[in-house]
Amino acid sequence: MIYDLIIVGLGPAGLTASIYASRYELKHALIGSLKGGTASESHLVENYPGFESISGQELMEKFFNQTQKYHPEFLYVKADQISKNKNLFEIKTNEGKIIKTKTIILALGVQHRILSVPGEKDFLGRGVSYCPTCDGPLFKDKIIAVAGGGDSALTSALYLSKIAKKVYLIYRKKIFRAQALWQTKVDEEKKIKKILNNQIKEIKGDSLVNEIILDKPYQNKKSIKINGLFIEIGAIPSKEFNLNPPLKLKKDSAGYIVVNYRQETNVPGLFAAGDITGPADKLKQIITASAEGAISAANAYRFLTKRTTRI
Repeated sequence: MIYDLIIVGLGPAGLTASIYASRYELKHALIGSLKGGTASESHLVENYPGFESISGQELMEKFFNQTQKYHPEFLYVKADQISKNKNLFEIKTNEGKIIKTKTIILALGVQHRILSVPGEKDFLGRGVSYCPTCDGPLFKDKIIAVAGGGDSALTSALYLSKIAKKVYLIYRKKIFRAQALWQTKVDEEKKIKKILNNQIKEIKGDSLVNEIILDKPYQNKKSIKINGLFIEIGAIPSKEFNLNPPLKLKKDSAGYIVVNYRQETNVPGLFAAGDITGPADKLKQIITASAEGAISAANAYRFLTKRTTRI
């Protein structure tokens, strides 16, 4: 079987692209494993039009249900490599299967950035987590810490403050970079203790996390006793696929895919949308990822209809 389009990613960009592809009657399939992408991990979304306040999981469930309404094909496989043979792309899966398609939309999103400190890897799943909404309930009435200073870190701290006994919010700079609204809410929450201009240097414990070591003293101590640590220090472009070589896909210095206003990459027939695209400092929100997904699907359709030779 040869598809008109393969969409890689099940986040806002990928699901929106599928909705538009369905309406263009493109024979397409989606590849991915995390329904809703990392957007589904957001505790609270209060800036998506039409919903004053909704959890990321609930919003992404609505996206997914609307996508399913058109009955696209979902391929729950892991792709190892994407290559191009004349006018067709070939996606090689971990099972050795080759999926052929005329166009591709990469909506891979991003992956969590790690602290890269001793103990982080050792205690992953044993007190260290990158998903507050997934693991937060495990720390009821416990003492926990959140590392980070952006929107995700502050909203995570607010969410966890409803569960935990105390939440330390640790950021390496003097001022949080999160939206003013979240900073105000953090200031109002008595359970959250801010530790600014400081960093975590090591994570310690026995079978579970029980302590973090700081770069500078906090209340005259360089160590803090905790039961869990949530790391929310940003994200980096997903590296799920081996794209360079053989495609020679153009990326910027930070690893984000370079696209034009049509969401076209430098490889004809290959589009990209959402947080995987540059520049690194662009607004990365559910609404912008959705818009780029719609644009990429529309231009994939135009690309296909303009071909002089049909495959």
